[in-house]
Amino acid sequence: MTAKSKAKRARRRIAAIERNTTETQIRARLALDGKGRYKVRTGVRFLDHMLELVTKHGGFDLELEARGDLDVDQHHTVEDVGIVLGECVKQALGDKRGINRAGYFIMPLDETLAVAAVDLSGRPYLVCNAKFRQPKVGDLQTELVEDFFHGFATHVGANVHLKLLYGRSTHHAVEALFKTFARALKMAVARDARMKREMPSTKGLL
Repeated sequence: MTAKSKAKRARRRIAAIERNTTETQIRARLALDGKGRYKVRTGVRFLDHMLELVTKHGGFDLELEARGDLDVDQHHTVEDVGIVLGECVKQALGDKRGINRAGYFIMPLDETLAVAAVDLSGRPYLVCNAKFRQPKVGDLQTELVEDFFHGFATHVGANVHLKLLYGRSTHHAVEALFKTFARALKMAVARDARMKREMPSTKGLL
């Protein structure tokens, strides 16, 4: 890739990641300044649906294909998809100049309410305060929701705090968490025109 092509990609905030291990093979392409378009296939249909929600509510464009050892368990696939998504966001952001850096959102979904806060601080930390009534929603093991977000937070380098305030439906609970995360991330990665050349940190580095 030429220097001109790299500069153009940086302005457009696009990332492409390929991650291959003995457990999973994942390819992804992410555009932060997209239109909510997606093409996702992980082998876990409810996870696909959650990634589609993140794309639509975040205003991103995402293509992602994952092949994992689902005959063993879903864990490797779900966690590694979170890792790859985090790596994509990190790559697409570049040096992070001019971004809001932090974002938050509160999302109702019928009887359910969830809240998220994201700080692209360079420091990975996850707090996921959510208890689900059922062990599965669709074909997704609900205990893996936290593993997905842990993989994301660790590899993007962000504080991610998620809290399920209340709700009856496990489907609604998981969906509300992903939607509110998407909206908080959308705010965090958004550009501030007044600060476009500035690093959003007194340290001068994120």
